[in-house]
Amino acid sequence: MTSRTLPMSVPARGLPPRVRIHEVGARDGLQNEKTVVPTAVKAEFIHRLAASGLATIEATSFVHPKWVPQLADAEDLFPRLADLDGVALPVLVPNERGLERALALGARRIAVFGSATETFAARNLNRGVAESLTMFEPVVARAKADGVHVRGYLSMCFGDPWEGPVPVRQVVRVAKALMDLGCDELSLGDTIGVATPGHVRDLLLALNEAGVPTDTIGVHFHDTYGQALSNTLAALQHGVTTVDASAGGLGGCPYAKSATGNLATEDLVWMLDGLGIETGVDLDVLTATSVWLAEQLGRPSPSRTVRALSEQPAPSHKE
Repeated sequence: MTSRTLPMSVPARGLPPRVRIHEVGARDGLQNEKTVVPTAVKAEFIHRLAASGLATIEATSFVHPKWVPQLADAEDLFPRLADLDGVALPVLVPNERGLERALALGARRIAVFGSATETFAARNLNRGVAESLTMFEPVVARAKADGVHVRGYLSMCFGDPWEGPVPVRQVVRVAKALMDLGCDELSLGDTIGVATPGHVRDLLLALNEAGVPTDTIGVHFHDTYGQALSNTLAALQHGVTTVDASAGGLGGCPYAKSATGNLATEDLVWMLDGLGIETGVDLDVLTATSVWLAEQLGRPSPSRTVRALSEQPAPSHKE
């Protein structure tokens, strides 16, 4: 596919020269699909994402199959990705058993998934915040002992559908505890998409003041209220250089019904290209990948950029 329009590149002051996109479409994006996607389609999806230039692609999750049936094929899928040299393939692990399964297949990057609120922790992990941190402690310790990179996801950082707005100090407390376990990286999740730029800046500043460096922080925004890109820009202005996104805007959260899709990777790349920020991603190839996956899923892509580029007529060469 050849894009019919490209953004004019106009760099802005105070922004990082390069951003690493942490692609979550194959895991977070697909986990909500009611119809099980064949393993071969998932493997091809990840290979196509890698061909677009994405260097970090979250591959799957080693949770118990009864909790996320869509990802029950982790043991079958992960070996099919062995040929992707130079591509980081993080996997989500919920506990020590999940870590064992991941390590047995050669995974070198894992992620644990915590919550800033008690209600979501109970619904998602069947335990409270403190109990979940206790559960993660041996997981992180063993992973680090084996030289494995560990990402800590923290959900409900800006708002919770049951508890409402989440105080910044509460998020900082849990985030700091998660990082103190030994995580290399922290991903701040706006799980229900209620964040606004000022809130983002306040949380990032508070985390810095608590001793969490900006270069260890990634952001994970949902676009429920159309704020994902503006929130991302606020994070970039603060110095954040890792942004989570999902190809085609797929995904949500199976335990928070008000959570709509993730920030679409194509929409993010369009903005970053326009700002002159390097990503290493070919927007044409990525758009074609999301169009292909939409065909596999039997519905249009939610991404505005995918729709805009794929629906434009072929360019005329007439003078």
